[in-house]
Amino acid sequence: MSATAWPPPDDIDRIERALGWRPTSFHPAAPERGLSGTAARWIAGEAGDGSRSAFVKIGATGLTADWTRREYRNYQTIRGWFLPEILGFDDDGTRPVLALEDLSDADWPPPWSDDRVVAVLDAVRAIHETEPPAHLEWEEEDGEADWRAIAGDPAAFLALGLCAADWLTGALPQMRVAAGAAPLAGDALVHLDIRSDNLCIRDGRATVIDWNHARLANPDLDIAFWLPSLRAEGGPPPEAILPDGPGLAAWVAGFFCARAGQPPIADAPHVRTLQLRQAATALPWAARALGLPAPSPVQSPSG
Repeated sequence: MSATAWPPPDDIDRIERALGWRPTSFHPAAPERGLSGTAARWIAGEAGDGSRSAFVKIGATGLTADWTRREYRNYQTIRGWFLPEILGFDDDGTRPVLALEDLSDADWPPPWSDDRVVAVLDAVRAIHETEPPAHLEWEEEDGEADWRAIAGDPAAFLALGLCAADWLTGALPQMRVAAGAAPLAGDALVHLDIRSDNLCIRDGRATVIDWNHARLANPDLDIAFWLPSLRAEGGPPPEAILPDGPGLAAWVAGFFCARAGQPPIADAPHVRTLQLRQAATALPWAARALGLPAPSPVQSPSG
């Protein structure tokens, strides 16, 4: 591999401190796994009779450094078979390094099958049954906030082409009421970022990564947040898994619809593209759940 593809020397030193051994090879981790464009992600290897490898991520900006530290704290305090093995951590105050087991050889959906969906549901159930660490709290949510924001300034959302302006005008009252009444609060441990690039399947069990958004909430939030991306990747319709959740459907749709048209996030440049894909399946789900007419796209969503 060309030396230019390696991390810079200071980062290699950080990785060595985190792992306790110095890698002799590096290659970039699959870019589709993880949406941060400014957190360096590598598969680090050591050749020889005791060959070993690790996945390492480096928080390269203030935001991704904070995410990396949060994730490490959660790995330290949460226990469960659904977690990857943590191999080390180093934080010099600037670019923290988190080292985890190398999951490159695991099965990373899509495609989805019934067995894979069940494996994820089993892992999510185990997460919700796990005692949450003391540092996590419920964060108060205004369930109506996203739809209220869209109502106040619908231009960015309508520019996505997911529905016509007259459909939005007719749907907004019910969306706002349903999302405002969504059961969000709870005391269960939730990951709150379940999607295919954050999980893989090994030996019939799902391993869940990227724990920087974990919090306390209604456990159904994890399922509801996952279902739009699952559908977008060829999985079952959301109501096949969460058949009676109109409030959560409206809230999730509002979350993605309110964000997909916003300017790109410098530290996570791929997020808006993913949010558009999720909005494109979440909005029809919410409409079905509330008995509204289907939102006919006025153009094919791009991205």
